[in-house]
Amino acid sequence: MSTISSPGIGSQLDVNTIVSQLMKLESQPLTNLQTKEASYQAKLSAYGSLKGALSSFQNAVSALSSATQFQSLTAASSNSSVLTASAINTAAPDSNSINVSALAQAQTLSAAGQTSTTDAVGNGTATTLTFQFGTIGGGTLSDGQYTGAAFTPDTAQASGTVTIDSSNNSLQGIRDAINAANLGVTAKIVNDGDPSNPYRLLITSNSTGAAKSMKITSNGGDADVTSLLSYDPAGTQNMSQTTSAQNASLTVNGLAITSASNTVTGAIPGVTLNLAQTGSTTLTVANDTSSVASAVQSFIQAYNSANTTIDSLTSYNADTKAAGLLLGDYSAQSIQMQLRNTLSNSLAGLGSSTLTNLTQIGISFEKDGSLSLDNSKLQSALTSNFGDFAALFASVGKSSDSLTSYLGSTGSTKPGSYAVSVTRTASQGNAVGSDSTTQAALTGSASAGLTITAGSNDTITLSIDGGAAVTATLTAGTYTADTLAAEVQSQINAALTSASQAGQVKVTQDSGVLSIHSDKFGAASGVSSVTGNGVTGLLGASPISASIATIAAGVNDQLTLSVNGTSATVTLAPGQYDADALATQIQSAVNASADFSVLGITVKVTQSNGVLTMTSDKYGSSSTVSITGGNAMSDLFGAAPTSTGGVDVAGTINGVAATGSGQVLTGATGDASDGLRVQITGGSTGNRGTVSFSNGYAYNLNTMLNSILSSNGPIASSTDSINRTIADIGKQEEALSTRLTAVQARYLAQFTALDTLIGQMNTTSTFLTQQLANLPSASSDS
Repeated sequence: MSTISSPGIGSQLDVNTIVSQLMKLESQPLTNLQTKEASYQAKLSAYGSLKGALSSFQNAVSALSSATQFQSLTAASSNSSVLTASAINTAAPDSNSINVSALAQAQTLSAAGQTSTTDAVGNGTATTLTFQFGTIGGGTLSDGQYTGAAFTPDTAQASGTVTIDSSNNSLQGIRDAINAANLGVTAKIVNDGDPSNPYRLLITSNSTGAAKSMKITSNGGDADVTSLLSYDPAGTQNMSQTTSAQNASLTVNGLAITSASNTVTGAIPGVTLNLAQTGSTTLTVANDTSSVASAVQSFIQAYNSANTTIDSLTSYNADTKAAGLLLGDYSAQSIQMQLRNTLSNSLAGLGSSTLTNLTQIGISFEKDGSLSLDNSKLQSALTSNFGDFAALFASVGKSSDSLTSYLGSTGSTKPGSYAVSVTRTASQGNAVGSDSTTQAALTGSASAGLTITAGSNDTITLSIDGGAAVTATLTAGTYTADTLAAEVQSQINAALTSASQAGQVKVTQDSGVLSIHSDKFGAASGVSSVTGNGVTGLLGASPISASIATIAAGVNDQLTLSVNGTSATVTLAPGQYDADALATQIQSAVNASADFSVLGITVKVTQSNGVLTMTSDKYGSSSTVSITGGNAMSDLFGAAPTSTGGVDVAGTINGVAATGSGQVLTGATGDASDGLRVQITGGSTGNRGTVSFSNGYAYNLNTMLNSILSSNGPIASSTDSINRTIADIGKQEEALSTRLTAVQARYLAQFTALDTLIGQMNTTSTFLTQQLANLPSASSDS
């Protein structure tokens, strides 16, 4: 409606006031609509306050609706300077006496001092340093040097190389090249204060533990680089050990434990120990009752806050005559009643649980509808019945069979106790080799002598693969380790051929130590009856017999396989492995493959008499393993590995056929057990006990609040209705405003015209008066 502006044209008629007064009367319907709209807006705001209060309450409810809230534990050390600890829900409340006698540490090697960090080391000829990790065994250690020790490679960690040449053959360059190569070590330079050669290169393994000692082999033409950096704890040591690789040693309740790391898992199930120093402590694992008590208190406070909001919105104050904005509102009253009824009723389906209602833990209703808490009663219940709190608040299932576990449920699952029966247990897919992967080998116990003298140390007699013993005679001369290995291999094979034996051998060397390998696999493979004047010189006083597999780069180091429908090709680390170590190496390579790890696919590889079995960690019909190719397939799994697919578990829940997937049975649709998921992790077929299922208070409240606060809930329905009404009122207001604008314009036109007319009449009146005044009087005319 437009602003009135008509001051009058000369009649002195107050057009503005007249029209304004008339428009007040005309605008009364619009004012009534605006008042009505304000009332609805206030009610809409009230619903917003109600929704906010219920949302805050739901946040507190959610903290108690998950069973994990009631499974947390604390792990407290009586001497935290010795160790700290953490516990997960698989741990058990307990007290453990722990004594730490040694911490795990990483090996550090020190090179000889240099005059400068930038001067060239050697002539720059390319030299390859190979870093290998393993365990140093036997021998003695004096001034950082080992005597008579052996080095056993760690097959779980592959070796790595770095090349030193004219571009990086300074102490700084060597340091930077080693660090950039990501070899599992860290190199740094220190100044030890020596007046002549103060700069030393230190190389430290990035991993702690006895199996992470280093062996550094130098291959190339730069003798100075080799002299500075090669290190073999079982042979030539051009570096000195300043810190030895060491496992952590401790006892838990008197039982000796070793760990490659100072983070110890598995010693106490579900507990991680973080070792800090040697010493003794007592570790107490306990239920985390304080966090549960805090969550219960937050739950009560949130309910009382929501209840106060509802009361203020729906009540009437007789003293002040003030009514709540939602007084008499059915939705608000119904919500409050649902909340109170849910909290007042006892729970069903709890099986043997001793807690079935809130009063048992000290929660009760006051006269004003609020909740109160008896803290002493709560603490007593937490102490005596902590295990039953989860069922009181969360959605929980308990099984009477130790190998049957509750996994979850849906909104369709009814509280109750359900019998479980298994007709078939789940299995995993696997691939089993058709032949043994290992060959017999005889490995020297010391480095071979490199000079062969005729009639002195030139013969070796042995039996290969169970055949008759043959004698090989070596050609006299001085050899390198590689040429000696080739000579021994050539002469043994020549002797076998002369004796018309089909078997052959391969002879290799590692740091001068010879190994004689049969070319057959499994039980048919053997190297024995070793005698002759050259045995001790070639193989040492106590050669070692073992069944080993040899992986050679580019020869038999790749496997192509499919696991659970995903295919990948993996590369194995070159080296010699016994059957167990080979299984570990294959397992590590497969599980490290990005094609598998990104999907969470893992396998386990085991061996029996040298025959490998690769098993998927998944259960059920989608669990498969097949070896499809690669240059190592026949060597490792034989010509015809056998693949067997997994099967799903089968059985019934509540006497009705359940759906099996992997190890999981799911209750049938439409049955009371609908959506109940249980995992059968082992055991036999037949009756597998019962699973008791219940929905606790927090779970029920959370479900209710989800419905109330949903887009289809009562609050949304009420606010949608109010918004539609406000929109309708707005349309009516718009129409009235348009009409009032027209009425106002009409009034203005009418009263302006009247004003004009009166003004004209006044002008005429004035004119006539003047004219009449100018007329001669009647007396003068006479």
